[in-house]
Parts: sequence; C-alpha cells; structure tokens
Amino acid sequence: MFELHDTSTLSKPERYAALLSQAQGLFAGERDAIANAANLSALIFHGLPGLNWAGFYLLKDGGLVLGPFQGKPACIRIALGRGVCGTAAATRRTQVVEDVHAFPGHIACDSASNSEIVVPLLDGERLLGVLDLDSPEHARFDDTDRAGLEALAALWVAASDH
Repeated sequence: MFELHDTSTLSKPERYAALLSQAQGLFAGERDAIANAANLSALIFHGLPGLNWAGFYLLKDGGLVLGPFQGKPACIRIALGRGVCGTAAATRRTQVVEDVHAFPGHIACDSASNSEIVVPLLDGERLLGVLDLDSPEHARFDDTDRAGLEALAALWVAASDH
C-alpha cells in the first residue's frame, strides 16, 4: 500500500522533488498509462496546496478527451487550440495563466477556478494529451510549478505505455 508523505513543511522545490520521488514509487512495475495517470492525478491533488482540480486530457480522434482526474466533474471534450488545455496541446508549450477570466476562449468547467497551468504530454514529437491543474487562487502557479509539473509529466510519459 502506498502512503502519501506530508509535504506541507517543505519549500516548493522540495515539495516537487518529494512528489517526483513518490511518483517514481507509484509507477514502479506499472506501465499502464491510465492507471499511472489516475495515481499521478491523486498524488498531485493531495500533495500540492491550493488546487481544486488536477488531471489529464488525452488525445483521441484529433481532440482532447477527459482522462483520470481529481476534483469536480469536468468538460469531457476540448478541441485543439481551444481554451488553456487546447492551447497547450496545439502549441506544445506549457501554459501558465494567472487569471483564467482574462484568457481568450477560456473554458469554465468550474466557476471557482481563477488560475491554471497546463503541461503538454509529449513522447518525442508525438502529442499524447495534457496535464491540467486549476486553482481558486489568482496567480497560484509560477515557474517553479512549471518545472516541477513538466518533470512529473515527463516521468509519466516515460513510465507508461502509449
């Protein structure tokens, strides 16, 4: 049985290092992408403060389809290029949005969300989907979050069969 370690007293970089280590333990011996995405969503949601949603949208039939997540029910399908998730997927660049209400074309799945970070999931040049985190706090995410979440996303890609 896996036990989530308390990271509340750690600095943000230390917290991400701890989450990366815990994710490596979760993925050990498991290659199923959906199982690993479900566990990573839970690990992130419970390991990072100030979140109201953490999860995956996976590329299917030319668009993003809701995958494993933690939080309230979410939008099921998102077109590439639409909203923060679709923009991250289309540009293949992490999107850090301090105020989602100012983002052109933002898709409001949860009206409580005020900031968002979306990391594209890339296997080489191949887009697999995105890792999406929302927060009710304005400007919740920064470059430390970007680096930490990009490392977690890269670990998921490397640890899972696609």
